[in-house]
Amino acid sequence: CNNHFFNICTEHIYVHIDDVSSDDNGQDLSTYSFATDGFHAAASSANLCLPTGVRGGVDWMRKLAFRYRRVKELYNTYKNNIGGLLGPAKRDAWLQLRAEIEALTDSWLTNALKSLSIISTRSNCVNVLVTTTQLIPALAKVLLYSLGGAFPIENIYSATKIGKESCFERIMQRFGRKVVYVVIGDGVEEEQAAKKHNMPFWRISSHSDLLALHQALELEYL
Repeated sequence: CNNHFFNICTEHIYVHIDDVSSDDNGQDLSTYSFATDGFHAAASSANLCLPTGVRGGVDWMRKLAFRYRRVKELYNTYKNNIGGLLGPAKRDAWLQLRAEIEALTDSWLTNALKSLSIISTRSNCVNVLVTTTQLIPALAKVLLYSLGGAFPIENIYSATKIGKESCFERIMQRFGRKVVYVVIGDGVEEEQAAKKHNMPFWRISSHSDLLALHQALELEYL
């Protein structure tokens, strides 16, 4: 996403990419000009209540929904090809930086991706991401670290506003209470939320934990 999209969208703390979809009228956006539709000027308005044209109004919410639809399109287009979004120069620079990060972290990302890939290839399993990062920056990070193939955009939730426990509740409402949920993380918040909802918790605090997770998945213990 360009800076305009990033700056505008991070001002609004939504949990899920479809949280504003009800305001989208389905208009064709192929020739739509996000730069000149007046949204940016209205976004800086302090008035949240007027019906059209200003921040919080019907017209404004529709234009915001257009932006979230465009973010979703970009994510789905480039989730397996971040280089296509960055362009050759930025792609090469980012890949070099990521290789350096991998070297410094003893291939943490590669090891994590092994487990995520196993889960995503199972017909009866899905990866769901709950993060304290705001939604739009979280989506950008997922793309940058080549995690888009493991996490469909509909399975990414931001707990910035409502907390992880409430996110878990939303996820359970979506997928049902008869399926098995396993929470994987390193924080107290997700562990407590998992305990409240009677979900098994797999703590990841070291490389050995990550390797053990991969082995358990590979041997189908998990």
